[in-house]
Amino acid sequence: MTKFSTVCVLGAALLMAGCVSQQKYDESQQKNAELEAQYQQLNQQMGTEINSREMHIERMQNAIKVSVNSQLLFPSGGWEMSAQAKTSIAKIAQILAPHQRNKIMVNGYTDSTPIGAALAAQGVPTNLVLSQKRADNVMQFMISQGVRPDMVSAHGFGEENPVASNDTPEGKAQNRRVELTIATPGG
Repeated sequence: MTKFSTVCVLGAALLMAGCVSQQKYDESQQKNAELEAQYQQLNQQMGTEINSREMHIERMQNAIKVSVNSQLLFPSGGWEMSAQAKTSIAKIAQILAPHQRNKIMVNGYTDSTPIGAALAAQGVPTNLVLSQKRADNVMQFMISQGVRPDMVSAHGFGEENPVASNDTPEGKAQNRRVELTIATPGG
């Protein structure tokens, strides 16, 4: 093989490695369309919660993030979901569960207020543990509503990643939240 032939073969291989196959492109477009349809459906079905600022839905690249104010979900210092919370999470599960192909990550957060004696006596010594219990509770309820157990996970972050200042009651309320991230496989 001549030097020119070798260079041509190597050049062609490099060019082909940078190209995306039509099949991969079509799959990506289909996943994006499915995610967009879920995003639109969530916005329509959760209008009451969104309008009352109990929930915020955001479309991201290859994902949807649903932030739920913990006042909708849990009593202060608790991790058991209220009846209203179960109604809202059930509506979300009804949208996501049928033909589920996207992973759901349930992330729990708290404000920076230290855990009190009452919670500590119940086996909740830190905000990290409280946030994990809240995330687990939401995840288990979603599973009971038809979400695939192998496609959902829960993680508590405690007071990490605040979205507002913990210096005001309003800011603390914003930091007490559960976020559901719906992401395409590999997204």
